[in-house]
Amino acid sequence: MRTTVTLDPDVERLVKDAVRKTGKSFKEVLNRAVRTGLIGQTAAPAGKAFRVRARRLGLRSGIDPGALNRLADDLEVEGFVGKRSARR
Repeated sequence: MRTTVTLDPDVERLVKDAVRKTGKSFKEVLNRAVRTGLIGQTAAPAGKAFRVRARRLGLRSGIDPGALNRLADDLEVEGFVGKRSARR
């Protein structure tokens, strides 16, 4: 379908920037932007998907990882209380 559209200056600038960056035509960039906006999806990311490779924590036997979290929490609280006391 052929139609006339009046673009706001900022939208025109965005489309022209995308044309320059991608090397695609104004029509292609505008159609993709409208399609993406109306569908509510973003463009698919380029490249491979990021993948996390899990590894064992490697703690010695007898060390409780939960206790390490509690220790970190306690140290954080002590630091906060110390800073607050120093202000007074």
